[in-house]
Amino acid sequence: MIKEVSILYKSPVGMLKIASKDEKIILIDPVSADETVNESSIEKNSNDYKLCIKAVNELEEYFEGKRKEFDLPINAEGTEFQMKVWKALCDIPYGETRSYSDIAKAIGNTKAVRAVGGANNKNPIAIVVPCHRVIGKNGSMVGYGGGLPMKEYLLQLEKAL
Repeated sequence: MIKEVSILYKSPVGMLKIASKDEKIILIDPVSADETVNESSIEKNSNDYKLCIKAVNELEEYFEGKRKEFDLPINAEGTEFQMKVWKALCDIPYGETRSYSDIAKAIGNTKAVRAVGGANNKNPIAIVVPCHRVIGKNGSMVGYGGGLPMKEYLLQLEKAL
């Protein structure tokens, strides 16, 4: 059985935990500054470790304004509904935003606005699956798993605010 590889990346928006399993990114998530991973147990030659390093490099390019799309294999595990929402999030172009109702419409369920918000909140692959690009229908900044300051930073970086 293949175990996941996790590393920590100190980004401009705080510490991010990046995990890979079966040569796919399964997690990019804000964590507290005192979070740790057991680096001594990481096989540095493994494809999963190399993929985590690739993710760090692509995130650095993104934060430097040099990358607008990510080229990472991902595997976000969730319910069928959550995966539909996450796929719709990936269709939001860099520098643009959508409302929760826009996403509900995009997945063919206009009454699922609150459920879209719930799925957005459960997104395990922050930034790459751009849940930060979803805002309130009136343009307001509403909930974000990494906190509103992180969401505002990312949208300002993308010049979407």
